[in-house]
Amino acid sequence: MTIDAAGSIAGRLERLPATRGFWRRVSLLSLGGFFEFYDLFLAAYIAPGLVKSGILTATTPGLFGTTGVAGFVAVFFAGLFVGTALFGFVADRAGRRIIFMGSLLWYAACAFVMAFQHDAHGLNLWRFLCGIGVGVELVTIDTYIVELAPPRLRGRAFAWANVIQFCAIPLVAFLGWLLVPRTLFGLEGWRFVVMAGSLGALLVWFVRRRLPESPRWLAGHGRGQEADAIVESWEVEARLEGAELAEPGPHDDIQGRGSFWELFRKPLLGRTIMLIVFNLFQAAGYYGFASWVPTLLIASGIAVTKSLGYTFIIAIAAPFGPLLGLLFCDRFERKWLIVGAALAIAIAGLAFTQARGMAAVILCGVALTLANNVLSFSYHGYQPELFPTRIRALGVGFVYSFSRLATMFSAFVIAGILRAFGAPGVFVFIAGCMGVVALVIGIFGPRTKDLPLEQISG
Repeated sequence: MTIDAAGSIAGRLERLPATRGFWRRVSLLSLGGFFEFYDLFLAAYIAPGLVKSGILTATTPGLFGTTGVAGFVAVFFAGLFVGTALFGFVADRAGRRIIFMGSLLWYAACAFVMAFQHDAHGLNLWRFLCGIGVGVELVTIDTYIVELAPPRLRGRAFAWANVIQFCAIPLVAFLGWLLVPRTLFGLEGWRFVVMAGSLGALLVWFVRRRLPESPRWLAGHGRGQEADAIVESWEVEARLEGAELAEPGPHDDIQGRGSFWELFRKPLLGRTIMLIVFNLFQAAGYYGFASWVPTLLIASGIAVTKSLGYTFIIAIAAPFGPLLGLLFCDRFERKWLIVGAALAIAIAGLAFTQARGMAAVILCGVALTLANNVLSFSYHGYQPELFPTRIRALGVGFVYSFSRLATMFSAFVIAGILRAFGAPGVFVFIAGCMGVVALVIGIFGPRTKDLPLEQISG
């Protein structure tokens, strides 16, 4: 396929309306992310059960001890780092579809084996392997959705994806509250929480196995007839729903393989550095709350059972951040949504240090959760917009991998802060990280609102 023909595929995609089929495809992609998010937030809700069973300790002996909760959190993000940094590029070479299907099976298998581990070393090994699958899956989903959605729908597409994905948080919180304190059929309850994620992911694999390859990726790799057939079927679908399609606009999208070193040359160098700094600090702040909330509540003097109950109530708010975002996300520049959410997280985190009593704790927790999740769908849409199709998965995987490194090491930092300064110290740390995020994106982030991908990526 010529460059002009590849550009015509992009132009035809950009003019498609929000059909039922479009939202169905976004929903099916997001269902895979549902169980990836389930596992991403799993540690916070099963950690009390792992400590109670004697497999892990609440605090980490030594700076990088592997038998504590911090080690369990860190090893998962080490797997995410490997998945995003070392295997993210595979989706640019082999295609989006084969990766988001294969990585889901990888996660399901590893999570099932992890549920039957009886010591910290075996638990951490399979947790690490789960992280590899989750890391590859999330990068590929972000890449596919941004290539699928026209400019006027990209914000809403990511917001809707996060509505579905964040429904996993109240589910895992509810299962943690229901099962972790109990023993069923001779097995600790945390094991059933892990198995639920594995079996659910396997079910989703069957549900979304008919999703096609990304037409943009096909067009860029000389498979024009396949790309044309997919886009034509979507155009027919739009016309059957009564839509009138405009003539596709001009697009120049360079086909073929890209190079890793493009990330360190203009025009991408500045964006690469900006997103590396952003990911280092957003992850430390974001997961500093999400992965530790029950433990932070316990450190504040709240009993284990009440902590899990409070956490479940807070987690119910998770899908409402992106759900509210559907109302405004495409009306504002993506960068300013990220800045606003980061500042809101900082303010809510500082307020949490002064919270006393159930109502205040839950209110601050809900505010933090809503702001966290507005930040999440905004930057998940923003990052893949900034890279060209030929290296989109590679670029997103590379910069996103720094968030995994940050979370891995910040788990030990947070454990140390918690031990030395208690829960208030952790929330001050979160606020500081989010202040850096707001500055970096506010000053250096490019605009993307209503612009074609090919124009944004230069």
